[in-house]
Amino acid sequence: MLADRSIRLGFVLAGLVLAADVATKSAIVAWVEYGTGHPWLPVLNIVHVLNRGAAFSFLHDAGGWQRYFFIAIAVAASVFLAIMIRRPSTVRVERIAFGLILGGALANMLDRVHRGAVVDWIDLHWGAYHWPAFNVADIGITTGAALIVSYELFGRKFGRKSAPEPTA
Repeated sequence: MLADRSIRLGFVLAGLVLAADVATKSAIVAWVEYGTGHPWLPVLNIVHVLNRGAAFSFLHDAGGWQRYFFIAIAVAASVFLAIMIRRPSTVRVERIAFGLILGGALANMLDRVHRGAVVDWIDLHWGAYHWPAFNVADIGITTGAALIVSYELFGRKFGRKSAPEPTA
């Protein structure tokens, strides 16, 4: 029964990340002119930029083929993540992480299908030093990945019973 709830939790988190990303990107497209930015906090600007590439604008200027490449990767990753969420041996923390990543992957994929590029709108900066702009989907992907790494490094011993020691 608990496994069923954590499976649902993974998919619910994916849906929440997807919905939050779609809503925020729609608001940015509607209310912020493309290419402009608005200071919001001393370290945060709200901007409207398009990223045709991947993280840190990787392959941004590749000529257009990358749109289909990244869509294909997102489809494959989404299928894999859905399988991992449903897998009986997957523990709750992994399902949460996979759900966050799945929601982000689907959201950015929808942007690529619908707009041909991903809308990025969060611009963190310290003085003149700016982190590359990102969005809610990216937060989901990054948080999920950090959760997996943290679990693998520090939490695995708490999540699963270890295999019995081999006897000689």
